[in-house]
Amino acid sequence: MIAQVLLLTLGLLGVATARPDLILDHGSKALLALVFTFAAARLRPRAFLKVAPYFWGVTLLLLLLTLFIGHGTETSEGTKRWLEFGPVRFQPSELAKLGLVLQLASFFSRRGVQHKLISATLMIIFTTALVILEPDLGSSVLIFGLGIILMYAAGVRITNITGFVFALGLIGIPFLGRYLERHSYILERFFGHVQRGETMEVGLDQIGMAHRDLNFGGLWGLGPDGPRWTYFAAHTDMVVASVGFSTGLLGVAMLLFAYWLIVSTALQVSQLATRVRPMTPEIHGATIMATGAMFMVVGQAFVNLAVAAGIFPVTGVPLPLVSYGFSSMLTMSLALGVIHSAMREVRRHLPALEASPDMVPVAAD
Repeated sequence: MIAQVLLLTLGLLGVATARPDLILDHGSKALLALVFTFAAARLRPRAFLKVAPYFWGVTLLLLLLTLFIGHGTETSEGTKRWLEFGPVRFQPSELAKLGLVLQLASFFSRRGVQHKLISATLMIIFTTALVILEPDLGSSVLIFGLGIILMYAAGVRITNITGFVFALGLIGIPFLGRYLERHSYILERFFGHVQRGETMEVGLDQIGMAHRDLNFGGLWGLGPDGPRWTYFAAHTDMVVASVGFSTGLLGVAMLLFAYWLIVSTALQVSQLATRVRPMTPEIHGATIMATGAMFMVVGQAFVNLAVAAGIFPVTGVPLPLVSYGFSSMLTMSLALGVIHSAMREVRRHLPALEASPDMVPVAAD
């Protein structure tokens, strides 16, 4: 909860810095996201595992609808990534990440990991393929990586996972050239990023302007009302630069600390689960869900921050719980609720002495 409040607060400061006119809208959505986290946290893992196949199925249906009636953005009209139902506008690929986490956790907890690799592989491939067709390469890579992490968390052997990835790579090579030819902007972004240091206007591009804001922020920041230049996606994909401008190095360090807290909590769920005897399917599923939910948040944060740092080319992936946009914020808040639920369930099944940290063993007289 500390991590979530920190990230939402830093997001408010970042949005207030880049787009002051959106602060009320963003703030109300941040409060609503907290409500969803509390609601999800009150459910037990068995509820998530039971509803997982239906939720995953709905996300696949929404992804299919997106390919036919979806909408693009102002900067990428050729894509179809958003669905609109009246005043409601959302990105189904964000829900698909959570849907895959719940589905694989439910599947492995019920069926086990022995001789079940093909079924899990098809789930990952089908979900990833629907996102690739939008096209949304950044989200599809994250979803595929999420599937690999979930396999490992479930207990699939690393040799089997390696063979699975290698086989998919060989199968995908014939389709890669045609895909890149059809969506030429992907190669343009990649080569533009590789050759970025050779261009005359390197300091005037999106990443260069973000670096300038981070430098101006210094140690303590200039506040959300400090004088600054405007540039594209300063409140979405590049929001970390706005956070750094208003709060300085201290704010960026707090942001990284918040993501570390999420990693630490999810790994603690897995660590505590090893002490539960016997290991029930529900506990197994809870640990898989916690690990997957953690990677959903932190994996996407890593990609976003790598783009802002100039390491990766621009992908359009938002910074979880910080960037403006309700689709990502809602999904990531539900993911944190899943981690809360898993932690509570694991602690409930711990031996009485371990579940009560205030109880200290005392030697008998």
